[in-house]
Amino acid sequence: MDYQIKPAKGRILALDLGKKRIGLAVSDALGITAQGLPTLARTRIRDDLAALEKVIAENGVALILMGYPLHMSGREGRQADYTREFAERLGEQTGVEVRFWDERLTTVEASRVLRQSGISIEKRAKAVDRLSAVILLGSFLDREGPA
Repeated sequence: MDYQIKPAKGRILALDLGKKRIGLAVSDALGITAQGLPTLARTRIRDDLAALEKVIAENGVALILMGYPLHMSGREGRQADYTREFAERLGEQTGVEVRFWDERLTTVEASRVLRQSGISIEKRAKAVDRLSAVILLGSFLDREGPA
């Protein structure tokens, strides 16, 4: 008999792509939980891609999950076009599969959680991108199950 051992699938990296910052979250090795990573301050796309490539290598990422911005009606806008272009470049540079996940209401939910936590507005602004990525990844893991 010919037995094949399937390699571990690796972690999932979630991105909440914004114009100024990218919120990051990574799954645990089993694909059960989501942990926030430091938010990436955007500079130039080339530098952003290099920084993400480093995060991917350091965390053993096998899948990139990008928040896909849709209007509440479900229609795509300009930000969806930009997100697709960024995802294409990221996938080409890293060789890692990129999937999109509906991000409607993740920022709203993150803001609500942070507001209820009682932290200052200044600290909330710094944490919302990371928490949005955690919520995005958590919803994916809840729906798709362990890796």
